Amino acid sequence: MNRMLPGTRALRTFEAAARHLNFTRAADEVGLTPVAVSYQIKEIEDQLGVVLFTRTSRSIQLTPAGAVLFEATADALDTLHRAAGRARKLTRNAAHLRVSLSARFATNWLLPRLPQFRAANPGLELTFDITDTLRDFEADDIDIAIRFGTGSYEGARADRLFDTLIVPVCSPRLIETGPPLNEPRDLLHHTLCYVDWKTDTMTWPNWRMWMAAAGVDDNFDDSRCVGFADSSFVVQAVVESGAVGLADLDMIAGDLAQGRLVRLFDVGVRMAAPYAYYLVYPQGSEEDARVVAFRDWLLGEAGAPTA
Repeated sequence: MNRMLPGTRALRTFEAAARHLNFTRAADEVGLTPVAVSYQIKEIEDQLGVVLFTRTSRSIQLTPAGAVLFEATADALDTLHRAAGRARKLTRNAAHLRVSLSARFATNWLLPRLPQFRAANPGLELTFDITDTLRDFEADDIDIAIRFGTGSYEGARADRLFDTLIVPVCSPRLIETGPPLNEPRDLLHHTLCYVDWKTDTMTWPNWRMWMAAAGVDDNFDDSRCVGFADSSFVVQAVVESGAVGLADLDMIAGDLAQGRLVRLFDVGVRMAAPYAYYLVYPQGSEEDARVVAFRDWLLGEAGAPTA
């Protein structure tokens, strides 16, 4: 009689444990305790009659049998994940477009413009996948995405929306009650914050770069600058703590219009090419009427050519 195979949930736990070679990290990923992960792995081993891991007091390693099962499990789970995504897409309404984008872009740029889109496309329904994670169009049931990056994505087309201009901003209260801000050098008397983020090929514009562009590169000490992982924290520090922050001009347009923030000085630093915001969609979907409608409207709003 053939042995029963482990269920999908058990295989997902095993795949995570084999990928991390750590039961604690696997437990965090699948939402179990390390003890529960260890118990589930032991159940799979008993069920299959093979040893999947060698365990020591400090580490775990896959056995040859475990390596074979890990490779097959990863392939099988990926196949099921993609099939489930395709199945969900088939059951969706033909006038339904699913868009993936970051919370920052959704809140600060897209959502204020949605009434115009709905007025122009009353028959098209939009739903959103709010995440900073790079999604798989097929597996994650996504039709189109807005991403910040280089515009190079395998199997996808990318239309550049707009460049990123980083500018200094403060609160109206700081201008009224804080030290003077009449020229760029006055910033040296203020708390400065920025987004501290870099890749192998790009550094998000920081205060040293802005000061150089403003001609204040002598005797500038950036050790007192406060770096944050996300621009939302920069804006929060500016509004609530009286700091001066570097922010993405397009992402704070609403705050500037409402008077929550004030732009300082006519100096900005552009993101190094080819980094920008892009509209990304799978190759082969260029003729999809939903994608075309959203693409043409978005490029028009961004001031980019539609050709």
